[in-house]
Amino acid sequence: MALRTGIEWTEATWNPTTGCDRISSGCDHCYALTLARRLKAMGSAKYQKDGDSRTSGPGFGLTLHPSALELPRTWRKSRTVFVNSMSDLFHDDVPVGFIRDVFEVMSQTQIHTYQILTKRSRRLRRLADSLQWPQNVWIGVSVESDRYRFRIDHLREVPSVVRFLSLEPLLGPLQGLDLDHIDWVIVGGESGASARPIDPIWVAQIHEQCEAQDVPFFFKQWGGRTPKARGREFNGRVWDGMPKGERRAV
Repeated sequence: MALRTGIEWTEATWNPTTGCDRISSGCDHCYALTLARRLKAMGSAKYQKDGDSRTSGPGFGLTLHPSALELPRTWRKSRTVFVNSMSDLFHDDVPVGFIRDVFEVMSQTQIHTYQILTKRSRRLRRLADSLQWPQNVWIGVSVESDRYRFRIDHLREVPSVVRFLSLEPLLGPLQGLDLDHIDWVIVGGESGASARPIDPIWVAQIHEQCEAQDVPFFFKQWGGRTPKARGREFNGRVWDGMPKGERRAV
């Protein structure tokens, strides 16, 4: 089944794979890893494979779910779908053939808009030309600090109708961003009991860069132990810009 989501920039989630491994600082307090541990304890069939204790955890071993591939075909109403909220489609252990199967389903269900987010930008770039990119598929990369800015350059090489950045959890300033061929920027602080703080100055700087380069800016949350209680207000208003133009293929 599709899961309702508390993610403000999407409507539903679809997980043809589950599980992942930490590869950068933004993964340190991964919400999906924590949730997988809980789901394993509850007996959920999709979260019984354990990952490497050094980079993953209980219930978070990379697992393919071929039976989930047909799920979007059962949805009669259009929706915006976050692909793999509990994994990374471009993880090294996901076979290229399975990635192509996911893309085929997305291509054949044009009523929906699909959003894919990855930290594995090198593999994304390497495989991009071997995949078919339908108009209803958006692709994004996570960039949590200046150290991972290179992911933006990789993203620019992908032939997707919409390319977006998820600067979340934002762990440091990102000045001098080149947003050429970037259609959308999402910014947010880290949530949870061990959340690392976000500096409002970092957010303001990114917002100014988006305005200067005419790129829609979406401010998700300040983060912290209870991020929803703190809201998404920024400089007196809620910033919820979306990519420009009619992006959904119908």
